[in-house]
Amino acid sequence: MSYKRTSAGLVAVTVVATVIAGCSGSSSGAHSGSGSTAPAQATPAPTESNPPGDIPDNQVFVAYRPTGGFTGFTVKVPEGWARTDKGGTTVFTDKLNSVTIATAHASTAPTVTSVKDTVVPQLRGQVPKFASPKVSQVTRKAGSVVLLTYQGDSAKDPVTGKVVRDAFERYAFYQKGHEVDLTLSGPVNADNVDPWRIVSDSFAWR
Repeated sequence: MSYKRTSAGLVAVTVVATVIAGCSGSSSGAHSGSGSTAPAQATPAPTESNPPGDIPDNQVFVAYRPTGGFTGFTVKVPEGWARTDKGGTTVFTDKLNSVTIATAHASTAPTVTSVKDTVVPQLRGQVPKFASPKVSQVTRKAGSVVLLTYQGDSAKDPVTGKVVRDAFERYAFYQKGHEVDLTLSGPVNADNVDPWRIVSDSFAWR
């Protein structure tokens, strides 16, 4: 009888120990699982600073001659890019890059000071995360021109939801009461120096 009671006691202890160990393991597993599957907080789409955006070396450029509004100029744009027109503005786009051409009447030629005082504040209110504006007088084949460079975020892609950090070059050409603003944009790390030089150097009055 004594032997049986001892055996029963050992069995009881063993069962209790097993249950405790099982509960302990289960509890640990539940902790670990709940930590890894907790829903993430909703956050704004991050800005991509180095997406691909290089214009191919074999890109062909063709002359654009406006047929409406002010037509007194020509400029080369990349062949095959999608074109949209709105008022006095024409935009050519392909993937992450764009060429924007805007015309306006102006009584005086733009200067470094006027661009700093008027254009920069306007863009600061229009371009998401506008930053690093720099205004200078440069020379292109059409003559002296005011160049504004800056950075900003693109609009969120409707399909991927991604936002790209873009670099902008805005050239303000002027002649006889007419201003043409040529804006070139693409990802900040894209190597588009040569293509943008082709476009800005091709601008000509007619």
